[in-house]
Parts: sequence; C-alpha cells; structure tokens
Amino acid sequence: MTSIEELHGGCVEVAVRPERATDREVVREVHTQAFGDGERVPTLVDALRAAQTSLAPMSLVATVGERVVGHVMLSACRLDALPRLVDVLSLSPLGVLPEFQRQGIGTRLVAHALAEADSWGIPLVFLEGSPHYYGKRGFADATKLGFRPPTLRYPPGAFQVATLSSYEEWMTGTFVYSDTFWALDCVGLRGERIETAAT
Repeated sequence: MTSIEELHGGCVEVAVRPERATDREVVREVHTQAFGDGERVPTLVDALRAAQTSLAPMSLVATVGERVVGHVMLSACRLDALPRLVDVLSLSPLGVLPEFQRQGIGTRLVAHALAEADSWGIPLVFLEGSPHYYGKRGFADATKLGFRPPTLRYPPGAFQVATLSSYEEWMTGTFVYSDTFWALDCVGLRGERIETAAT
C-alpha cells in the first residue's frame, strides 16, 4: 500500500488487489465516469471477462479504504511471429475515478499489472494509449521496436509495448487483438473519435 493526499486533505491508503465478483458493478461505474463515453468501455470489460481465450483475463482494482477507485485489465491476445504465434497481453482498459486522478493510482495499477504479467511468464504487453503517459510507465513505441500494429487507425505513437523478462529477440511480428476487441469496434479510432483525438 501507499499513501496519497486526499482531495480534502488528510492521508489515505491505496491498495491494489485482484477484482472480486462483488466489484463488477462499481468497476463499470469507474469506467463510465473515467471515459465519459457511455457503455462502450464497461461493455468491453464485461465481454473480456466472459470471452473464451488462451489465457484468463487479469483484472485488478485500486481501493481507498473499501472503495474501488480504479481498475485495469489485461487480456489475452496474440503476436503473429514468423516461427509461431506467441501468447501476449493487452492492457486495456485503465480507468480511475475523476476525483482520484493525477494522484498516482493509474501508475500503481499499471506497475502491478506488468509485474503480474511478468510473473505469469508473459513476454509482451501491448496497448493503445498516450505515449506521454505510458512512456513513463514501462512502455515504448512498438513500431520502433519492429512490431506491426493491428490497424492503420492508431494515432501516431499510440501503439505501445512493454517488454518483460520472458521476451526474446525473435518475438517480432504483428500484434493481433482478440475477437472481442474487433466485435465491439474497440481497436483504433473511428468516426467521431478520430475527430475528437485530432482537436
């Protein structure tokens, strides 16, 4: 656990733990508030939990006292490398309640997620996100490291990867999201989301 300053003063303890079944409704609310785009992200989380994949999803929550204030999910994807397919993970989504943002909670969730993935022997964790944020949290431009994105609709620099201790140099190729991301149109930007990102 670590301490952060609460909005109205005083010190609170932040803990990161695995998500419980009883957390699911509040996790939906975290993402609804954090992303502000209705049901798209909460629906993605529910679908990733239910999907039949090669690896079970990893779902972590950050709590202040007993209150869930943040959530991160890692789910199974593949790297289409020349020798063979490689099981990798996607970090998506990451959300923190607005009143608890900019207090290091997202950073702690990312660090715990990467440590957990490393302990599972996962070689690579991919994501789509801000290079300014994730570049300080263990991720690098995946294209510059020789990986190919799953879509041409990524904003510049958004395709990122964290290389973990099981990574080997032959592990290069195309990152392939699970069917769930495609079914819910959660890969890259499209339509109004492209216009929003450009403004």
